[in-house]
Amino acid sequence: MSVIANILWFIFTGLESWIAWAFSGLVCYITIIGIPFGRQCFKIAKLSAWPFGTDVQIDFMAHPIANVLWIIVFGWEFAIAHVILALCWYITILGIPFGKQCFKLAMLSIAPFGAKLKD
Repeated sequence: MSVIANILWFIFTGLESWIAWAFSGLVCYITIIGIPFGRQCFKIAKLSAWPFGTDVQIDFMAHPIANVLWIIVFGWEFAIAHVILALCWYITILGIPFGKQCFKLAMLSIAPFGAKLKD
């Protein structure tokens, strides 16, 4: 079931999200200071392509300074975008599972440092 859901997700939401996160990661990798942030972008890009079947465990206090810098720089923009997508998915009953995945990505967009992805 999660394979079908992941394929539908990738067609309707995942491709655009993956492109945005991967591009952000590439931009972060341009500078040496941005490399840790780029790594987090690529971690989220991987999840945004295939989110079904993966659990996210957020640990904000593992790296609080890095997470605060992340939120200030661009984490809040991506979180707002994922929340808006989730609300659009929640309009229909069939879109509720996709909306849940958007909320999962919004949580990860706020505090990716120290977060663990579990399959």
